[in-house]
Amino acid sequence: MKTDEIIVTPEFAKQVANLYRDMEAAYDRTAKELDFSCSGCPDNCCDSFFLHHTYTEWAYLWYGLKALDENQLKIIIEKATHCVIETESSLAKGKRPITMCPLNSDGLCNLYFYRMMICRLHGVPAAFTRPDGQQLHFPGCYRCQQYTSTKNSLAPLDRTRFFQRLVNLELELLGNNRPSAPKVKLTIAQMIIKGPPKL
Repeated sequence: MKTDEIIVTPEFAKQVANLYRDMEAAYDRTAKELDFSCSGCPDNCCDSFFLHHTYTEWAYLWYGLKALDENQLKIIIEKATHCVIETESSLAKGKRPITMCPLNSDGLCNLYFYRMMICRLHGVPAAFTRPDGQQLHFPGCYRCQQYTSTKNSLAPLDRTRFFQRLVNLELELLGNNRPSAPKVKLTIAQMIIKGPPKL
């Protein structure tokens, strides 16, 4: 079994950073059109249960983790271990986990620049067109739904182009290994505990 670490080159990292930057810009435009802000929200999306599905996000997350000092990384790994235990316990009881992301410290992300796609797009109403033409709709977080319920409906953020670009990056990253690569379905905490992705 091969266990070669997937290496993120500076050039590839720049492509991911550009994609993430464009996601943020699209989110900001949508939020501005809705006159919506997370400021003052009593909730914290960082305790939401999200699964992530690409080696690109996983590898780029570790690209950022490797830039931390040894003590910071140790603390995050310890928090991730605790997070996975709590999550597995909730799932075993048939409950949806509510566990703070191990990257969160005092309400802020320790790896903000490297945070995942859903961390950048969750919140505002969105849509996504699948390759088969079926369109999926996301109403936004509960607060945004409450906030926009009395407003005229505006065009949701279209995630399609971002998913397409992410798929292209995934193809570039995996290359010939793509057909044999196991599917990714992991939380951030699991990605941290498992270490950098390997094939």
